[in-house]
Amino acid sequence: MKKSVFIGALAATMVVAGAGFAATLDDVKARGELLCGSSTGLTGFGTPDAAGNWTGFDVDLCRAIAAAVLGDATKVKFVPLTGETRFTALQSGEVDLLSRNSTWTMSRDTELALDFVAVNYYDGQGFMVKKDLGVSSAKELDGATICIQTGTTTELNLADFFKQNNISYQPVNVADDNEAQAQYVAGACDAYTTDASGLAASRATLPDAENHVILPEIISKEPLGPVVRHGDSNWGDIVRWTYYALLIAEEKGITSANVEEVASTSADEEVKRLLGVSGDMGVKIGLDNAAFKNAIAAVGNYGEIFARNIGEGTSINLARGLNALWTQGGLQYAPPFR
Repeated sequence: MKKSVFIGALAATMVVAGAGFAATLDDVKARGELLCGSSTGLTGFGTPDAAGNWTGFDVDLCRAIAAAVLGDATKVKFVPLTGETRFTALQSGEVDLLSRNSTWTMSRDTELALDFVAVNYYDGQGFMVKKDLGVSSAKELDGATICIQTGTTTELNLADFFKQNNISYQPVNVADDNEAQAQYVAGACDAYTTDASGLAASRATLPDAENHVILPEIISKEPLGPVVRHGDSNWGDIVRWTYYALLIAEEKGITSANVEEVASTSADEEVKRLLGVSGDMGVKIGLDNAAFKNAIAAVGNYGEIFARNIGEGTSINLARGLNALWTQGGLQYAPPFR
């Protein structure tokens, strides 16, 4: 009997404690705007134009969430954050989520009171050098100066790689991608290391891109994805399932152009639930049942977002690779929408 009373009291305490944290959705709705932590500018992933309009792969995820929550993909304020400031900004409530090439690691997940809710880009750390350096492998960089962002997983990965290969390097610490590129171009470092996608993005903006080589070694696993504060599971569910909705849409052939037609004609029960035609999947997490349809209509499915911002044919020119759907040999896989 005493055990039951204790368990009941503990459960009640947990409910009260959880309720104290579960305010992000209410805050976003009351504000009428989503605060999205972004990079300070990474071509193809998240960057503003001269007029301050943000575009990119990670930007589109925030726009999809705004469309799902507020019914309007434009109701987003993008907050540029460096590798050193991003997690503090999220913890303090300066932003509602991060959507800016942040790697999911155990220590970040368990020690920073944050939750990584999905992986929207599977990546790995690489190196870029000028062609005239005459280097074809990262293992030939013994004694090199290397530009590296502080506050990132790349610092530890770099140290591990050089130690394992019994070679040395001199770090040139930089705050963000823009400074890293400027220092690298100016010759302050022999090589620049970051996620391979980031290297491709940086190279695409160089006037002499053909004179820069991304070396073949990928020295780490870098699962990148959206991050929310720990303790607000409902908000985490919203961010997670908005992302999964974009994956399911690609798998089912639903696009921004045909989503309304599919909603009115499909006999696929999962599609009907996804688009709010049947069931109360949106209502169950505090949204309209048309929330995920709105997200897809606003930015397209995952494949459309990838192709538009960073895919083959863009200046970034990234192949889908590990980021292909599971049905096409990749790792992108959404749980059932039921």
